[in-house]
Amino acid sequence: MNDAERRVILVTGAGTGIGRATARAFSADGAHVLAVGRRTGPLTETAAGHPLITPLAADVTAADAPGRLVDAALERYGRLDVLVNNAGIAGGGRLTEWDEAAARRQLDTNLLAPVRLAHAAVDALAVTGGTIVNVTTSVGQRAWPGSAVYAAGKAALDSLTRSWAVELAPRGVRVVAVAPGAIDTPIDEHQGLSPQQRAAVRRWQLARTPLGRIGRPEDVAWAIRQLCDPAAGFVTGVVLPVDGAAVVA
Repeated sequence: MNDAERRVILVTGAGTGIGRATARAFSADGAHVLAVGRRTGPLTETAAGHPLITPLAADVTAADAPGRLVDAALERYGRLDVLVNNAGIAGGGRLTEWDEAAARRQLDTNLLAPVRLAHAAVDALAVTGGTIVNVTTSVGQRAWPGSAVYAAGKAALDSLTRSWAVELAPRGVRVVAVAPGAIDTPIDEHQGLSPQQRAAVRRWQLARTPLGRIGRPEDVAWAIRQLCDPAAGFVTGVVLPVDGAAVVA
């Protein structure tokens, strides 16, 4: 495969977890991958041993980020085939503990940043018949007391996935989402939970996952890659749970 034939994938939140696994999965398929994240160190680790992955440090909530990221793909490779909106932050807090600043940070990263990126990328994706993938959460489809803002933001992204799928179909752009359940990523560490708190969360998750295990980032990356395969060209508007049947239990 020469460079002109390679697809170009932009993955946000690619420094760890699902984003890292997704970047590596597409790279293994022979695609060029722009791995986006806030920290250079983890991005460098993502790219290590994967010459088709290019780290690109950026804060997806910055005003200039959407245009800069799409321009980077077009200037470097001349095309964009897939946008994976994976960057996200979690946080707790019940309604009685409302923290407006924390809620705004979550919604800006988890909901508004994907909207801005999709807006910036859609013209380039229309040229290639590309795909937008939104990474949401299976918890967005049910009650999650204590993390309601996180769940609500992800549920809104599910809704956007369905609306964009219809809106962008005439332009040849597909829009899909994957909704992970309990996955072994550093997201709980990033919330500042203690080892004891993280262990308690894992016990709670395992008790509510019928398959009886915590998912791997590679489980979600597999689903993303399959939904973006040209053979999935008639699939759009779907929100695919990758959660060990947690959402239907």
